[in-house]
Amino acid sequence: MITSRKTLIHALHKEPPRKWGLMADESLGREDIEDFDMTYLADDVAQYDAAEAFVLLGAGVWTEARQTLLETSLKRAPRPVFVGNPDIVAPRETGFSTEPGAFAHRLANATGVEPQFFGKPFGNIFEMTFAHLGDIDPARTVMVGDSLHTDILGGQAAGLKTALITNYGFFADHDVSGPISASGIEPDFLLARP
Repeated sequence: MITSRKTLIHALHKEPPRKWGLMADESLGREDIEDFDMTYLADDVAQYDAAEAFVLLGAGVWTEARQTLLETSLKRAPRPVFVGNPDIVAPRETGFSTEPGAFAHRLANATGVEPQFFGKPFGNIFEMTFAHLGDIDPARTVMVGDSLHTDILGGQAAGLKTALITNYGFFADHDVSGPISASGIEPDFLLARP
């Protein structure tokens, strides 16, 4: 499985060594990032100012105060921002959670720093997937997902057929015709469940 996180880690290995500030939940561990000099960002302004670049992976413990610290630090000294989860929101049992993509777009608007996104709908995850799979026929390949703006849009941009899951994830128990019409993102197929 090629994830946005794997796509980001692959790109980070091509970057020069840096001191990274990390948006992520420390309780989830350091697996696959142990090769990098990363400091979990919390509430100490010195952590932000000491970072040479930033990685946004998870927003579970991110706060408005931390967002302000990051924005302020980037305004003082613009640095690269890499986003390993470009989702804006994600469906949860109790509603939708705000994801790193939302915070990254806010950073761009507040600071002028353009983040680099890794994962759907951006092409880098599809390029990495195609390299992993080898010779495939895009006309005979289907991108299946529950989101119009990541799964379906990304699949279409990569030249794939697309199938939207309509009774799971984002659209569970909701009609998809309105969002399809409003967004103009039309999947090739509609499937009730994966």
